Amino acid sequence: RAYSDNEDLALLSGINPEKVVVVTWVIVAALATVAGVLYGLDKSFKPFTYFQLLLPIFAAAIVGGLGNPLGAIAGGFVIAFSEVGVTYAWKKVVAYAAPGGWEPEGLLQLLGTDYKFAVSFMILIAVLLFRPTGLFKGKSV
Repeated sequence: RAYSDNEDLALLSGINPEKVVVVTWVIVAALATVAGVLYGLDKSFKPFTYFQLLLPIFAAAIVGGLGNPLGAIAGGFVIAFSEVGVTYAWKKVVAYAAPGGWEPEGLLQLLGTDYKFAVSFMILIAVLLFRPTGLFKGKSV
């Protein structure tokens, strides 16, 4: 902590900065290795797995506003709920709310679940066109 706060004072107090950096990297590498192994045991690694996560995360950061942590959280909620809302099969909800005997026959989806990432992309494009700084004022993209 002393090295990260003030490198000169840490050096004057006898802390070896090179050793601090090496030890920090070793700890980070060990934790990342353990996390990767545990993730691999729980899920299976497939090629291009993280491309599916990249667009919604990027869209959430842009929609919320760059440089604004609360905006990123709000952007994540907007992206997540819009993906679920557009691709959800609303049949049971409508059947519950509709009068007796008016149960719909189809799934009542606006888009299929294959298009979940297209929803994130369309929201991202709309925000970039109409409000380039994001919902919360962030840095201009």
